[in-house]
Amino acid sequence: MSTVEDQAGATTFEELTAPLRGELLAHCYRMLGSAGEAEDMVQETYLRAWRAFHSFEGRSSVRTWMYTIATNTCLTALKRQGRRPLPSGLGQPPGDPHVPVVEDRSRDWLEPLPDRMVWGEAQPDPAEAAVANEGVQLAVVAALQDLPPRQRAVLVLRDVLQMSAAETAEALGCSVAAANSALQRARATIGEGVSRAGRRVHELDAEERAVFARFCDAFERYDVPAVVGVMADQASWQMPPFDRYYLGREAIAALIGTQCPATAPRDLLMVPTVSNGQPAAGMYFRGEDGVHRPFQLVVVDIVDGVVTAVVGFFDAEAFARAGLPAELRD
Repeated sequence: MSTVEDQAGATTFEELTAPLRGELLAHCYRMLGSAGEAEDMVQETYLRAWRAFHSFEGRSSVRTWMYTIATNTCLTALKRQGRRPLPSGLGQPPGDPHVPVVEDRSRDWLEPLPDRMVWGEAQPDPAEAAVANEGVQLAVVAALQDLPPRQRAVLVLRDVLQMSAAETAEALGCSVAAANSALQRARATIGEGVSRAGRRVHELDAEERAVFARFCDAFERYDVPAVVGVMADQASWQMPPFDRYYLGREAIAALIGTQCPATAPRDLLMVPTVSNGQPAAGMYFRGEDGVHRPFQLVVVDIVDGVVTAVVGFFDAEAFARAGLPAELRD
């Protein structure tokens, strides 16, 4: 192509594909369970798409074409990595909150996906946000980790992205019968994983928003009874890379009361944010110099007006990805 034609092609490619970047990031995250790897796969997807753009014949939409490239890019990556679980997905019983927690850095854990990574500083259109955030709740992505990569891809393409059986088969280079068979197996394996997912922020009613506010306020006051008071009887708490999960109000209260370094009001500060489409907060701990620094990013499941699950990620990078400050000063 001439330089002028090259520039025209670049402009067309950018115009057609740039609006898809956020939802493709969410798609790669569903497949991989890692925000960082999802970013890498989106970059690889755009590179592959740009190189192949001259041969795009328009038999499918640009969106379907880009999802096909992204899906197969992720499938290639999944050949080199294992699943990313949460502690509750390791097949072990709940932990004893009185036993010191133990880090396990030997495995790759499921990561959160701060919404800021998907949207940047922009305020997304609610309809667009609903589409991109479909199926990115932690419970859903954790359940997807139990599926073989190809079944994972079929389930996401069919049930999350609402692609047809024919489109899914074409994207994966298989027959419609094979795609349908993989979908049936995936649905049977994932079971209730999707139904356990917490409500997304745009779905919360006024009372549920108030529940989340009380949850954050209770931590800042270091009022443990108030923290567990907004939780379901069998709520769960887990904190990768610590390798145990805790079940029930009593166990969670004991965990916070005996192993959290906070001892007084305002030892912890909570900065609300959104991650995985769900209510979340950056939890900051006050150091000896009085400065609050990142402690854990907590992502909260709220179902039927109560907190049913909390996952706290001890990962400073998650704070940066969420656009949260590196420190807080009173």
